[in-house]
Amino acid sequence: MTTLEPGMLVRHPTRPEWGVGQVQSVVGPRVTVNFEHAGKLLINAAQVALDVVDAP
Repeated sequence: MTTLEPGMLVRHPTRPEWGVGQVQSVVGPRVTVNFEHAGKLLINAAQVALDVVDAP
């Protein structure tokens, strides 16, 4: 598992329609991500392994 840090770009593995998201904060397993098409969401990283996206 990749350690997520603020500023990293990620995708939700089962919600591609949300687009690319930028990690805003990480507190334990709780990761706040600001997605292109879904806005700011709280993700439980213990249940969902976000896919890291390489910067363009």
